[in-house]
Amino acid sequence: MRRIILLLVTVCFVTGTFQAKVPVTDNKIRLTNNWEFLRQDVGNIWELVRPVKKGQPEEQPIWTKVTLPHCFNAEDAVDPDLNYYQGPGWYKTRLQLNNPYANGRILLEFEGAGQKTDVYVYMTKVGSHIGGYDSWNVDITDAVQAFLSSKEAERFGGEVPLSICCDNTRDAEMIPSDLSDFNLYGGIYRYLNLVYLPEVSVASLRVEPTLDTKMKKGTLRVSGTFYNPADVREASVEVSVKNAKGEVVSTRTFDKITPLGELELLDVQIDKPQLWDVDNPALYSCEVTVTANGQKMTASERFGFRSFEFIEKGPFMLNGRRLLLRGTHRHEDHAGVAAAMTEEQMVQEMKMMKEMGVNFIRLGHYQQSEIILNLCDELGILVWEEIPWCRGGVGNEEYRGQAKRMLTNMITQHYNHPSVIIWGLGNENDWPNDFPEFEQREIRSLMSELNTLSHHLDAERKTAIRRCAFCSDIVDVYSPSIWAGWYRGVYTDYQKMSREEMEKVKHFLHVEWGGDSHAGRHAEATAPIRKEGESDGDAALNGSALVLTKGDWSESYIVKLIDWHLKEQEKMPWLTGAAYWPFKDFSTPVRPDNPVPYMNQKGVVERDFTKKESYYVFQSYWTQKPMLHIYGHGWPVRWGDADEEKEVLVYSNCPAVELFVNGQSQGVRKRNSQDFPAAGLHWNVKLAKGQNILRAVAIGKEVLSDELSFEYQTEKWEKEYAFRVTSTPREDGTVEIEAQLVDANGIRCLDSRIFISFDIAGDGELIQNQGTVTGSRKVQARNGRAQIRVRTQGGTSSVAVKADKVKTSFITVQ
Repeated sequence: MRRIILLLVTVCFVTGTFQAKVPVTDNKIRLTNNWEFLRQDVGNIWELVRPVKKGQPEEQPIWTKVTLPHCFNAEDAVDPDLNYYQGPGWYKTRLQLNNPYANGRILLEFEGAGQKTDVYVYMTKVGSHIGGYDSWNVDITDAVQAFLSSKEAERFGGEVPLSICCDNTRDAEMIPSDLSDFNLYGGIYRYLNLVYLPEVSVASLRVEPTLDTKMKKGTLRVSGTFYNPADVREASVEVSVKNAKGEVVSTRTFDKITPLGELELLDVQIDKPQLWDVDNPALYSCEVTVTANGQKMTASERFGFRSFEFIEKGPFMLNGRRLLLRGTHRHEDHAGVAAAMTEEQMVQEMKMMKEMGVNFIRLGHYQQSEIILNLCDELGILVWEEIPWCRGGVGNEEYRGQAKRMLTNMITQHYNHPSVIIWGLGNENDWPNDFPEFEQREIRSLMSELNTLSHHLDAERKTAIRRCAFCSDIVDVYSPSIWAGWYRGVYTDYQKMSREEMEKVKHFLHVEWGGDSHAGRHAEATAPIRKEGESDGDAALNGSALVLTKGDWSESYIVKLIDWHLKEQEKMPWLTGAAYWPFKDFSTPVRPDNPVPYMNQKGVVERDFTKKESYYVFQSYWTQKPMLHIYGHGWPVRWGDADEEKEVLVYSNCPAVELFVNGQSQGVRKRNSQDFPAAGLHWNVKLAKGQNILRAVAIGKEVLSDELSFEYQTEKWEKEYAFRVTSTPREDGTVEIEAQLVDANGIRCLDSRIFISFDIAGDGELIQNQGTVTGSRKVQARNGRAQIRVRTQGGTSSVAVKADKVKTSFITVQ
């Protein structure tokens, strides 16, 4: 391991670019403002820096002012009428530099940019990188000095021109494959940092905490590599380790050393270490200060003491106790910005996961931002992180080299995070078609190389893949494709299917399960009625599971699929855990015909963090903080016969709940996780025609209640004929347009699923291309209705609503 790190760092110094993560340090500045962007190529680098005269054609093309992070597929990835742009995009700015260190170094740290990147200082190419997900650095010191010494510097007033090209052009000889079920975004879509370093600095730290079997003491080993391009011959190094309370537990000082390459910094025993756990993520810190020629730099890394084990054909253990992994997945994708999520958005997302009860996450299908890993450390969320070898087969030697390089970078950059327990080597590698030949032996060969490399770089963590059965024997942990109730079979077969797959491998972990739901689409169903001697599964299949089909994309079906999985997981003592796919809806180029075009809608929240009903199902099973939620807050009109009993579900972790319908008690139900659906908190009630009010009250120590109102429609409808269009002003200054499909008699068509499109003319603009149910100009109806929002921009507009074989309607918005 140490020889490999040293080789990487040595190469870095020669070429000016290197893959080591810059440790947490002072004098790191985010370059967010004063950028211009061009979504096309240029003839040469001179076009970006040459002098321009007013009125001359050199002023074209037109550049757009942007802030970083920035993704140049922020909207077109979910445009219903276009393929998303794949090609070069240019960024330019001028740097105002002020390095506080005499003879120090100036670095650019890219936390992630896609998918190929070239960097120029004035006209000098200072670095290149292939891969959209690992962090990397460029030392621009020499190029900056050369430019500032040139006669061209005066024209720029002491500022330094910086130009960056990001390119996501399709390339079958790169990972991930364009066959993947996610976009290969382009742009500087993670933070770009300007870093000032002294002559000698810490390049990387590797912190190796271990526990003995009794976990009463730990050992800590720390090593570091140093960046010393000027070959300073003498320096001192101080090491300080602090526990979670900030108390110093170990120190060491090195005097008059030559800080070249790697140095063993610390190897000590820690008595009674505080353990990192999902419920109490205690984080230690290691600070390393290097001093040379009167200049000082301190770098710090956080770490944790914890142990874990996958029992063969058995459960998962954390710190000596069984822990059921309650997981989900994350794609780096968000409404309006695509991959360019801000730190504030990342924090909100991860906190929402923890509040849902998540203790495990698979970061699919690529190395993700250091910010996300830090949040997992802080919140107590265990991590499976993987490289983007996803679908398509195996390419040439350059392709294989990229896979190995990205694995090396992922492990070395994220090694110190205690949250990480698994390095993922691939996803769905049994999926052919990038190349004319699809050879299983070639896939096995590369998978074996990656597995060996992973264990060489990190002997502690496990390796894993998902869905490639002919490679399941290579890795430590395997996840097959099950998808009970969505892509395969019925959800009541989940436990049976899981056990069959578990028996085939040593260590089974079920990642990816669930199904799509079009937020706000609901379905009426008959509640399961048990017959004597009938099982829960038989009752479900004889009742609502037959009425609610997996293809209806309703939230009503998905909450029951999730409900069933979660109740079953509680009685599978051999189960390591499972991870729902995914937490949030995300954009994908392979699903143009989905209800929201180009969106994978399996999330428990929408692409803008709007919670779906399924979020509360997870909370009811996975959280301790008392919660209560009546299903159907986004269901304004239910339907059925006048005297028909309707199912009401309440999701809660409270011991008992009482339901009131229009003020009348429907009785108290006690919670029992094995009483499907809703853990026994389900009622069959008669509703009044017109408005109804449901109120649920928790019975217990906590006073909790939830209430919702809706209309009950008993009139029957025929074929869609026209729209009933209304507008509602919103607090944020926008106007929401709602289009409700009705038949020729004006009766609402509450089960309609036809596509509805919106157009606008006038002063305003549609808030579209967001990848949400209210943020797309083309969207499938949700119970016969669709909405979109309009920025009026202080003027008047006409909004058109259209659908096949339905009269077009117009509404004026002011």
